[in-house]
Amino acid sequence: MRQPPAAGLGLGLALLSAVTFATSGTFARSLIDAGWSAESAVAVRVGVAALVVAVPAVLSLRGRWDVLRRNLAAIGVFGLLGVATAQVCFFNAVRYLPVGVALLLEYLGIVLVVGWMWLVHGQRPRRLTVAGSVAALAGLFFVLDLTGAGRLDAVGVLWGLGAAVGLAGYFVLAGRVDEELPSVAMASGGMAVGAAVLLLLGAVGALPLRVAFGEVTFAGQRTSWLVPVVGLSLIAAVVAYLAGIAGTRILGARLSSFVGLTEVMFAVLIAWLVLGELPTVVQLLGGALIVAGVALVRVDELRAPRADDPQPQVAEPALP
Repeated sequence: MRQPPAAGLGLGLALLSAVTFATSGTFARSLIDAGWSAESAVAVRVGVAALVVAVPAVLSLRGRWDVLRRNLAAIGVFGLLGVATAQVCFFNAVRYLPVGVALLLEYLGIVLVVGWMWLVHGQRPRRLTVAGSVAALAGLFFVLDLTGAGRLDAVGVLWGLGAAVGLAGYFVLAGRVDEELPSVAMASGGMAVGAAVLLLLGAVGALPLRVAFGEVTFAGQRTSWLVPVVGLSLIAAVVAYLAGIAGTRILGARLSSFVGLTEVMFAVLIAWLVLGELPTVVQLLGGALIVAGVALVRVDELRAPRADDPQPQVAEPALP
């Protein structure tokens, strides 16, 4: 049966979201190599994005400030774990690892969600989910390339796994948000909280907030520091998130999050073209296993829910 035109638009928006999200590691790498701390890069990214997205967020609420007030705690936790923790860990992982490898480690957060739902909520995973989780963990072994000559930096791996924990928190929190709270308001509020906390911790000296306002190297060329900052905040955050929200409304949360898996492929391709980074053959094999494993988990989610399955699901694509 022929799909309605809206389905094609939704697919295009979901792919646009994946592509633009995939640029974040490449933009951040140019800033970090120029002397920026990962925390500063995250604070600028989510701070600028929060201000821009605040306009559609206010419009989406239509004066229903009571909805915002009763969700302040959820937005705060979301900003701390799903935004600040996930992105700071990912950008720190990019300091030590290829962008594609760091993103693959972060995406293991989807497997962590399976464990969380089983241990905490008693949702026993079905066979397809178990198979996907095993495939993803097997892929992790190959991505780490423990027996190869080019072993990954252990510090970077730990940061990448920390990003996975943050991403898992994002998925769990986004799936349990108040249905009356618009997604764009949740995004803007979460990013604002994340930026505020990072700036506050930096002001008291608990986190390093280093910036450099000179030229940076991006795509092999010397350019202003504003280029990656604008790219990181507007392209990799504002455009990515708004396109993801629009695509989700057309395709539905489950299908759009499945399409979002292409972010890994786009991130590897962009890092190769812009930074000259390409994982080894063994790591590419591991990456394929991780993506396939996560895809199996997503396919299992598309099946009819069981009676003991909790209803909340992932609401939006992740902010890597």
